[in-house]
Amino acid sequence: MISAQEFQKSRPVVLMPYQATWATEYAEIARRIRAAAGPALERIDHIGSTAVPDLAAKDVIDIQITVATLDDVAELTHPLWQAGFRQGAFEYDLYHGLPEQSPELRKLYLREPLGGRRTHIHVREAGRFNARFALLFRDYLRANAPARAEYELLKTRAATVFPESIDGYLFLKEPVFHLIYQAAELWAGKVRWKPAPEAR
Repeated sequence: MISAQEFQKSRPVVLMPYQATWATEYAEIARRIRAAAGPALERIDHIGSTAVPDLAAKDVIDIQITVATLDDVAELTHPLWQAGFRQGAFEYDLYHGLPEQSPELRKLYLREPLGGRRTHIHVREAGRFNARFALLFRDYLRANAPARAEYELLKTRAATVFPESIDGYLFLKEPVFHLIYQAAELWAGKVRWKPAPEAR
């Protein structure tokens, strides 16, 4: 059985009630990204828990940038670097139903400028599984209050069990991501889901 002691300490895992300012902060960051990136950016979206009203979250703005291809993103990344945004690396999202390094899970990870508001920027290819996952997960939780409440309860309990380990917190959350996604796909079929329009 896994214990809290098996995960290394990291920054504290702190959840806070939903803040209306998160949408405003996202809009300002997105405006700066659009201005720098220009036409290389197909769309930009507020994703993750801070994008879901009435859902507690860590105070981190998650953003998804959708591009046509990750094979040559210099047209996007170079102006973002010049604007101060920091490059992380190419990574793969985790989804148990796909191979670990599937092209469907590949992304480029970026961070906010030094000293800026904490932001995680995920650059993903249009049409890939991980790009759809982020938008469908967000829209399903926005539309389904019971699922949103249960997800918040799980997050709160995970933060209680692993208050000083983000890896432990995510260890508990990841299977729940996949359970919610299965329900979200059924919901998407019923409502003929399309991603919510970009917030401007």
